[in-house]
This record gives sequence, C-alpha cells and structure tokens, in this order.
Amino acid sequence: MRKIVPIKKSKPDAFVDWFRSSSPYIHAHRGGTFVIVFGGEAVADDSFSNLIHDIALLHGLGIKLVLIHGARPQIEQRLNAQNAQMQYINGLRVTDNAALACVKEAAGTVRVEIEALLSMGLATSPMAGVRIRVASGNFVTARPLGVRDGVDYGHTGEVRRIDAAAIGQQLDTQTMVLIPPLGYSPTGEIFNLGAADLGAAVATALGADKLIMLMEGKGLVDSRNRLITHIIAREAEAMLVRRKNLPEDVVQHLSAAINACRRGVKRIHLLGRDLDGILLRELFTRDGAGSLITAEPYEDVRTACIDDVGGILELLAPLEDEGKLVRRSRDLLETEIDRFTVIERDGMVIACTALYPYEKESLAELACLAVHPDFQNSKRGESLLQHMESKGRSLGVEGLFVLTTQATHWFRERGFEELSLQKLPMKKRQLYNYRRNAKVFVKKL
Repeated sequence: MRKIVPIKKSKPDAFVDWFRSSSPYIHAHRGGTFVIVFGGEAVADDSFSNLIHDIALLHGLGIKLVLIHGARPQIEQRLNAQNAQMQYINGLRVTDNAALACVKEAAGTVRVEIEALLSMGLATSPMAGVRIRVASGNFVTARPLGVRDGVDYGHTGEVRRIDAAAIGQQLDTQTMVLIPPLGYSPTGEIFNLGAADLGAAVATALGADKLIMLMEGKGLVDSRNRLITHIIAREAEAMLVRRKNLPEDVVQHLSAAINACRRGVKRIHLLGRDLDGILLRELFTRDGAGSLITAEPYEDVRTACIDDVGGILELLAPLEDEGKLVRRSRDLLETEIDRFTVIERDGMVIACTALYPYEKESLAELACLAVHPDFQNSKRGESLLQHMESKGRSLGVEGLFVLTTQATHWFRERGFEELSLQKLPMKKRQLYNYRRNAKVFVKKL
C-alpha cells in the first residue's frame, strides 16, 4: 500500500499576494491611454533607467503610452556654458534667440537618450526581449505667448492644437509616442513649451484615461508635509489661492492638473519621483502612492445594482464562513439587490450593507454590514451606518435593529441597545435561527 503523505500548506508569500491583488488593476488598465509627464531632472538622475523599465512594463501590459519630457536642467546647463540664464517674469520664462538654441539642442539630446533606453534589449537587463517602437513628430501646433504686461516672452509659447488623430494612429499600432516640450507654428517657428501644460493639453485632446505627472520631491503635500492622497479639483484650486508659498514646480503641475480635470480627464496623478517604483505603486495597489485629482470624489456611497452582486458576494463570503453573517445565495442576493447600499472606490465595491423595513412596527433591519479588510480601520462602517440611518428616517422608520453574533461591542459603541427577542417584528421573529443564537440590538432614530 502506498503511503499517503499530507500536502503541507505553504506559508503566505508577499510577492504572490501582491501580484494577485494587482490583477484587477492589470485588467482595468489594459487598452487604456496614459499620458506620462516627467522633467529633465528625472532624465538626468542616475535612477532614470528604473523609470524607463517601469514604463516599458506598462507598455507590455497593453497600456497605450504618450511620454512628455521636460529639459530644464539640460537647457540651463547649456545656457550657463554661454554665461547666460533663462529669465523668468511673473512665473513665465522668457525665451530669447540664444535660449531657443539651447532649448532645441537640449530637447533633441534628451529625446535621443530616452529613445536609446527604450531600445535597450540586453539579456541581463529588465528590457530583455522587449521590442518597443517609439514615434516622435510635429504633433503639437503652438503660438507665441506674445507681449504681456509690457514683457515680450519671445519664443515661449502655448499650445494651440494637438494632432490627436496622428497620435492615436501611432498608439493603435502599439507604438509609444514621445513628445518633447516644443511646439511648431504654421509659419515654421519653434516655441518653448512647459511640459506640465503640454501634458494637460495632450491628455485632454486624446481623451486619455489618465494623466500622470512626476514631480520633484515628495509630491503634493499639505501644510504639515503629509502626502495628500486624494483631492478634488475645486479643493485644489482653493489650495492654490490659500497657500502662497507653494514651490513653483508644484504650482505648475497642480494648475495643469486642474485644467485637465476641468476639461474632461477623469484621473490625474501627481507623483513624487523620488520614490523608486512610484508608477507601479500608484497604478497597481489599492491606495496608490501619490496624489489623485478628480472632478468629483472617486469614492461613492450609492444604491447597489445587479452589476455589484459579484463584489458583494466576495465581501460577504469570508464573514459567512466565520459565522458572522447568515449565508446568502447569489439568487437571493440578485432578488434583494435593491435593498443593498455599497461604497464603491474607483470601480471596486469595498463595503456594503442592506436595509429591510418593517412598516407596521416602524422598524428596519440593518443587515450584511461588511467592509473589505484593507479598509476596516478607515470608518467606512460608520459612513454606511450613518447613511442607512438617514435612509431609515426618510422612510419614516423610528429605529434600526441588527442581529449579530460577534460584533456586539461595535454596535453598542455606536448607540445600539440590546433588545428582547420578543420585541422583534413578528415576521422576523418567525425566521429567527435559535441555533445561531444571535443577539438583537436596536438604535432609535
């Protein structure tokens, strides 16, 4: 007889767990169009090859990429060699003939360096086996800033038009598009453009899914130097007015982000490039690693719909297995879906609950309160409870009751008091499971 050896369960693997948790984002991003902006400082950094490797990985995952680079330090290096400087007036740069020559030379050099790194395919490098086609061209039509408040800004320009059709044709053939901070006029002139403003214009013209801008330092922080993880456009505008000491780099990127958001780009990400792997951390983890700017809050409390059934089942299953919740079938959930309210975060259901009114007794049952483990210490449960209390009041309900086996303290801490089983609505009392022996709590509204 063969000896049966039990299979030992392997220990949890952090890499495997992370890779599995990233799969929803891999599927969500595939086929999307991302515009990525980074400055000349990033190009000059010794770790720039790591950023290129991450960009190549995004390309390999089926994301359509437009890269827009700056060249400020490269321009300033060339100006210094000529004992000249770029002049800034009212936050805008003045580009004279000498400066324009340096801009053209620096932009061309940076573009070639980026293309070279994207072409690398050594077997010992992360780019092994990668074949990336890169296209650059006259995709940007620009016009001069002209004379403002008596100042002639020379060859400094602003975007007039983006050839979105030509860029789209390249992206549709799996070609990465690389755009320098230059624009061209119908008369053959060349203009120096700001990379952040150019990125906003390109993302808007393409209807891009994301505009991602890498900034110097930590990124967008509050007055106590804490990272701002999410901000809506009107709050960002108020920040620009309120905080007069923001670094110029932050002002430029935040202003461009607000402009793109107002013109229809749904997701703008401001990332501090100092953190290695910031692109991957931001795009493939639930909470990201930078600042997300949206027109409206990207986390929403709403009534559930039939498309939410799968997400709700995933939330409830672990709690049902532990005996914390009564098991519900998919069929039952689909039938009662209009009873449920969910919190949706960037397309993912992260919390849910349901309300079952008993009009005769002016009571309602709060059931299936569940929050994803990654968000259980962030007061989502309280938010759902407050939402359902408000919903109960609108229905004329005088109290909410719950049946719970393991969350008694949580409900008591939020104003629920124990209720006799005999005071439950008759229909609910007839369905009570004495083997489960759940305790009953009620909160007056």
